[in-house]
Amino acid sequence: MAKVTFLGLGVMGAPMARHLTATGHDVTVYNRTGAKAEAWVAAHGGRAAATPAEAAEGAEAVFSCVGADHDLEAVTLGPDGCFAVMAEGALFVDHTTVSADIARRLAVEGAARGLRVLDAPISGGQAGAEGGTLTIMCGGAVADYEAAVPMMQAYGKRITRIGEAGAGQLAKMCNQVAIAGLVQGLAELVGFAKAAGLDTGKVFEAISGGAASSWQMLNRWETMADGKFDFGFAVDWMRKDLGLTLDEARRNGASLPVAALVDQFYGEVQAMGGGRNDTSSLVRRLVK
Repeated sequence: MAKVTFLGLGVMGAPMARHLTATGHDVTVYNRTGAKAEAWVAAHGGRAAATPAEAAEGAEAVFSCVGADHDLEAVTLGPDGCFAVMAEGALFVDHTTVSADIARRLAVEGAARGLRVLDAPISGGQAGAEGGTLTIMCGGAVADYEAAVPMMQAYGKRITRIGEAGAGQLAKMCNQVAIAGLVQGLAELVGFAKAAGLDTGKVFEAISGGAASSWQMLNRWETMADGKFDFGFAVDWMRKDLGLTLDEARRNGASLPVAALVDQFYGEVQAMGGGRNDTSSLVRRLVK
């Protein structure tokens, strides 16, 4: 078992770090709000550190799951960042959804310091993090990926190397494009069924076993029909992810008309006060 560090104890990072402890790793944690790190240690053991650098001292692997590009830059390259103290040959695995640009930059900065860096964004939501069943999309060298997999298996069920640095982030963008279209289609379906006066339960029974079915339908149909949106991934975070995706599409020339439109729809949900609702709240625009 390894001496590891986990930076960021939000709704995803906290259970992921817990799984590392449960599988026998010696875990040190850091969180920007120190009280949260202390509470995590009180519940799960390990050690809390005051800065990313202090947390990473002597670690064989450092994992991060923070908020956005600037947060990731702060915990790695900032004044108290972990890169300055990590030993040559140590692994750095970032699970944040960020731009492919910063993922590539960290790979270059890490290589210059003798570090092994992977971008490894995740999908599966809080339930996947709690249950240890996350999907992980990785970018980086093959040898570094193979070294990290045994540790990531503590919380990941499907772990795939996509390609070189940045490829994991690009794959996560693909994931969000697919989700945006699916959720909008499901929202329209719920809205149409209600407008037609149909029993939404019977509609689900009829179509959920056929070609129309999806994870979103099986897990969110009932809550969308009932107007309950306290589950899963928040609209504010989805808009961040879609913003990264649309920026990348403008650079690479990809056409994403549906994703761009759904991003605008999520903006409407935010304006309705739904920024912390989960992504299925798109139906709020359609069902009054």
